[in-house]
Amino acid sequence: KQAEKAVHQKKEQSKTKCRKARRRHINLVAEFNRRQRKNIWLETHIWHAKRFHMVKKWGYCLGNSPTEKSYRACYRAMTKHCLLQDLSYYCCLELTGKENELLKQLARICSIDTGLTFEEACCLSGRFEGSLNLYRADRYPEDMLGTVTFIWKPRDGSENRQLWIWVHPALKQDILRELKAIFQCSEPEAICVPEPAATSVQEEKRMDVAVSLGKKRKKKEDKEGEKAVPVKKIIGDGTRDPFQSYSWISQATGIVISDRTMEILRYRLIGPLSHSVLTETLKAASLQTV
Repeated sequence: KQAEKAVHQKKEQSKTKCRKARRRHINLVAEFNRRQRKNIWLETHIWHAKRFHMVKKWGYCLGNSPTEKSYRACYRAMTKHCLLQDLSYYCCLELTGKENELLKQLARICSIDTGLTFEEACCLSGRFEGSLNLYRADRYPEDMLGTVTFIWKPRDGSENRQLWIWVHPALKQDILRELKAIFQCSEPEAICVPEPAATSVQEEKRMDVAVSLGKKRKKKEDKEGEKAVPVKKIIGDGTRDPFQSYSWISQATGIVISDRTMEILRYRLIGPLSHSVLTETLKAASLQTV
C-alpha cells in the first residue's frame, strides 16, 4: 500500500509544471487573462499587487492599503514632489451630437442653484473640467443620482460636440439609464462581441516562428506550455456586459451615447511638480497640413 501511494504521489507531482515553465511569458499571459474573467485589472495592477492589499469592488481588482508603511512617503510626494493615482476604474460616458440639443436636455438633470452646470463658459470651451451633481430629469432638488465630472472636447468648427462624463462605477447604471431616457436613445448602434480565445492559424505560426528564433531551449515535457494560446483581453469593465450593446443612438435627436469605460485611461497627479512631470513626459505632436 505504501508503494502504491508513493507511485500515485509521483504521478501527481509530475503533472505540475516547474516554476520556470509557469513564469514563461506565454503561460503568464494566459494565467493573467484567466484571473481577469471575474474582476478586471487596471493597467497598473501588477505594480499595485506587489505593494498593496487588493480588494474586489465594482467588478475591479483595486489596491486598498499599502503592505508597508509608506504614508510619510506619499505625504512627502504630495507636498513636495508628485504623486500619481490610477483612476481608470471610473466609468466614461461619451455624448456626441449637436451642442444646442445636448445642453437643452442636460439642463433637465442639473440645476444652476447647485453651482456649476454644463453651460458654464469656461467648461463649454473645453479648457477646464467641471464637477456637478446630477438628478433625475425634472426632479430637482429630489432624487439625486450622484456627483460626476465632465469635460467638453474643444470646438472644431462644426455643430457636433463631444462630451465626456466620468462617473463612479456604483452610479453608472442609474446615470446611463437616465441619459438614455432624456435623449430617447433606445436603438443600439454597435454591439461589443468578445473575440474568441483561440487565435488564428497565422497568429499561431507567427508565435512558433518567434519561439524558434529564440536562443533558449525549452524542455520537451513542457509541450502544453508551448501550445498554450493567451486569451485576448476583452475591452470592458465589471459594469458592462460584453455581449450587450455599448453605444445607443436616438433617431429623434441624433444624439449618440457611447460607453467608453476602460477604453480611456485616467490618472491623477497631485503635487507641486505635477506640471513639470507632464512637461518632461509629454511631447507636443507636430501638425501636418495636407
